[in-house]
Amino acid sequence: MSKKVTIDGRVVEEQFDNLIFKTTLEYLESNSIEIHYHCRDGFCGACRVTLEQGEIEYINGEPLAFVREGEVLPCCCIPKTDIVISTE
Repeated sequence: MSKKVTIDGRVVEEQFDNLIFKTTLEYLESNSIEIHYHCRDGFCGACRVTLEQGEIEYINGEPLAFVREGEVLPCCCIPKTDIVISTE
């Protein structure tokens, strides 16, 4: 099922479909949205963003990088619902 993703107040035109994209980071990149990252596996935390609304699921269990309350790592998660995220 497709999910709507809003990042920094901008709705991404193509909806997230977990049959096409393995991670939220991969989805954002395919829509020309640049997110800083290093590892792509949840080890470093460089891609950390704020989840303002909605729910995500970590596809391989909780990441090893430190994640504060309200933050998520798009490199290793997928949206469970429509989500609103902020990079600031």
